[in-house]
Amino acid sequence: MARKPAKPAKPAKLKKPAKQSAKPRKAAPAPATPQEEASLELLRKLSETVAVSGDEGPVRRLILETIKDLADEVKVDTLGNVFAIKPGPARAPRVMVAAHMDEVGFMIVGVDGDGLLKFEAVGGLDDRILLGKPVWIGESKVPGVIGMKPIHLVKNAERESVVKIDSLRIDVGATSRDSAGRLVRPGDRATFATPFTYLGPTARGKALDNRAGCATLVEILRGARSAYPVELICAFTVQEEVGLRGARVAGFAAKPDAAIVLDTTQANDLPAPDEEDENFKYNTRLGQGPAIYTQDGSTLHDRRLIKHLTAIAESKGIPYQFRQPGGGGTDAGAIQRTRAGVPTVSVSTPARYIHSPGALMSIDDYRNAARLVRAALENWDGKVLRR
Repeated sequence: MARKPAKPAKPAKLKKPAKQSAKPRKAAPAPATPQEEASLELLRKLSETVAVSGDEGPVRRLILETIKDLADEVKVDTLGNVFAIKPGPARAPRVMVAAHMDEVGFMIVGVDGDGLLKFEAVGGLDDRILLGKPVWIGESKVPGVIGMKPIHLVKNAERESVVKIDSLRIDVGATSRDSAGRLVRPGDRATFATPFTYLGPTARGKALDNRAGCATLVEILRGARSAYPVELICAFTVQEEVGLRGARVAGFAAKPDAAIVLDTTQANDLPAPDEEDENFKYNTRLGQGPAIYTQDGSTLHDRRLIKHLTAIAESKGIPYQFRQPGGGGTDAGAIQRTRAGVPTVSVSTPARYIHSPGALMSIDDYRNAARLVRAALENWDGKVLRR
């Protein structure tokens, strides 16, 4: 027996689109305290400063102006490292807290006859991210753009290869070698032209590696107003991105009993590729707190200091995570090996897309990094380094 034909289904009613809120989006998360607001403003200034490895002068001057009233002694060594020292009680241990000031970028190495600028990378940069990027050159931020052939003129074979940096030029709008020479000179440094901004609960900017560490170190120095039970040696170091050079000198000069290194580390926490159900290859995640190191490409970090940091974090309710072992490194790799050896640990703020035009980090992670290290210093005693 044949079935009766089914009645056609009624067309579904279209839902009216939800009304969008007329309230403007907040430019930044509400700071908890005026000090935190000031800290984020300092981070903005630090991020937007052009200070590539070997030419840290502009960021050094900003830091010196900021910390001049926060330490008993402030000095600059021959390499350009900044030391800010707060004495502790008699016979207190000497604890060095370090953060590097420099950023990856470019050095102008020549000018073509048509006014285009030849340049080389300073530090670790990926050629794939350079084409068409706006840049700032020098302390005066001369604007330019990394030139590329228009897509209309690119041959199919060229689209499948990465253009190497020695084939690129920076265009500042000059029409001759002389006109370009009035704006920039060989040896000038350049970096990505990325204004600091807020994206919801995160901050985006260039050079968050490691201006976030520098701003955190300033906050730790502010905390020394109430006196830590240690002799605090804050070191803002140079030339980390080209071989930990400043840290090697600073660690030797400071003669610390222990060291904590502040940096920014990769957050490889994006969704997994299609063939995987979950990202198991992350090393840190945004929003999970500052990352305490156990091992990286240059250092096995001191277990006593790791134990102290984790115990403090848990007792104070400060979120933290362990940076998964892997490549990369921090100034700890140089400080640990100075003199007869220094117990060292690194604490980093996780950030996506570091060494690129725009890194992204959680503001809560940034704030909690300062909270964690300050609490660790406030609760330092003779048991910390006991074996």
